[in-house]
Amino acid sequence: MRPADSLDDRPGPDSPDSARAPRPRDKMRVVSAPDRNPAIIARDLAKTYGAVEAVRGVSFEVAPGEVVGFLGPNGAGKTTTVRMISCFLPPTAGAASVYGLDVRSRPREVKQMLGICPQEDNLDPDFNVLKNLLVYGRYFGIPGRELRVRAEELLELVQLSDRKKSAIGELSGGMKRRLILARALLNNPRVLILDEPTTGLDPQARHAIWTRIRALRATGVTVLLTTHYMEEAAQLCDRVIVIDNGQVLLEGSPQSLVDQEVGRTVVEAWNFDKAFEEFLRGIPGRIELVGDRLYFYPREADHMERLLNERFPHQERLIRRATLEDVFLKLTGRALRD
Repeated sequence: MRPADSLDDRPGPDSPDSARAPRPRDKMRVVSAPDRNPAIIARDLAKTYGAVEAVRGVSFEVAPGEVVGFLGPNGAGKTTTVRMISCFLPPTAGAASVYGLDVRSRPREVKQMLGICPQEDNLDPDFNVLKNLLVYGRYFGIPGRELRVRAEELLELVQLSDRKKSAIGELSGGMKRRLILARALLNNPRVLILDEPTTGLDPQARHAIWTRIRALRATGVTVLLTTHYMEEAAQLCDRVIVIDNGQVLLEGSPQSLVDQEVGRTVVEAWNFDKAFEEFLRGIPGRIELVGDRLYFYPREADHMERLLNERFPHQERLIRRATLEDVFLKLTGRALRD
């Protein structure tokens, strides 16, 4: 297959074809007993490129069967961190391990436990859908008959059985992402790493991927994902880690971060006058002015709608539930990043 130009999901040059992956016994891994040791440990991970510090002292743990999401703007260090965990980038400093195996000293064994969905659609256009899986599976030394059975099962799982003879160029973006997910599951991984798995997909394709990830979580597969979609993180993740400028800013469950950082309610107003702004400033809470919009995060939201209806009945505004996106923008700012 053709080499990937970024985060690849192949075993890599230090993993010979003879390396054997665990044989798949079922359609998906079933975990019979919980493992009390962390699936992933990162301690003070750092990565520098000359004078540029891409990652600066990132530490975290992921429990077996947990789904953890990295959130951050472009250039925050999310993908670089994931690449170090995946043994595709050596850390400049710090340490990381996957199920007790150090990523520096035992990369071959670590890679045998990982299934990786890179950002890029790095499927081989010279092979059809099924052949992409069969060729990839050989990197793990899966026997031919077993490999074909596993590939057929996974195509059924991601609803691509009817396209197994199709050329890659005939697939939609959503189909390609589902095929990459199937490819990542060929070696029956203990840890699935998803780098922006639904970027550029339409809502139907995105929800189809979410359904597959939820099914995997139910079987005990550990998932580490990066995403720009706040709804995706809220839907899938047990815990999120917000990272910016190469450092961890905050971590916790999606709802706990919303409650802690912005509260339950947001008042969003436009075409407002000074009197309206001054009225809100007299209520405990936080105001943010962005262009022609005003965002108000009240400490107590029980009577906000009644107060606004009484004092400013004709004010154009929206009262909505706070979301993870509000947390993200508060922590990382609203300025555009390249």
